[in-house]
Amino acid sequence: MDTNLARHSLALLARFLSGASVRWVDSQPDTCQRVYFANHTSHLDAIVIWSSLPQEVRMITRPVAAKDYWTAGAVRRYLATRLFNAILIDRTEIKVHQSPVDIMIREIGQQYSIIVFPEGGRATGINPEVGEFKSGLYYLCKKRPDLELIPVYIDNMNRILPRGEVLPVPLLSCVTFGPPMWLEKGEAKTDFLERARQAVRKLKEND
Repeated sequence: MDTNLARHSLALLARFLSGASVRWVDSQPDTCQRVYFANHTSHLDAIVIWSSLPQEVRMITRPVAAKDYWTAGAVRRYLATRLFNAILIDRTEIKVHQSPVDIMIREIGQQYSIIVFPEGGRATGINPEVGEFKSGLYYLCKKRPDLELIPVYIDNMNRILPRGEVLPVPLLSCVTFGPPMWLEKGEAKTDFLERARQAVRKLKEND
């Protein structure tokens, strides 16, 4: 199957399985270089955000994902490397000048946007709170302050694919894209990370 056709088919399948509706709040789809940063409750989160973007945006947007999970098995490896062109991060072997931030900056160049999950691990529970953000988002923006940041809130994905399950449970979810933001000049790391976290939480409250 042609790769572009396979990608389109995967996007349709992901939207169907997740039942995802898409909202843009004070923002709109754009092919400019962006960092989509979202809450994280399911292994399907990256695919659902990716599939929620228009095709021309989706083609230049790469999820950042854990290498150990997405290379465990031929199907996952094919999906990650061939279809949604993920940037795979090795969480067990981080070297000088090969940090996750360095890898992301090298891989996106001046063309690609990325999807990241600043909480790090997945949140659990029926109605999980957006956890504190790790420092990677700050250092990424410190090195590339030109990147436009788009907060994203995904609702209900933890129920569609609960932790430990393999097959999704058909339910409705919603993906909300918020207004753009940037790292401000001289902004402290803790202030920026909390501002970014609150931008995602605000989308949850307005859901």
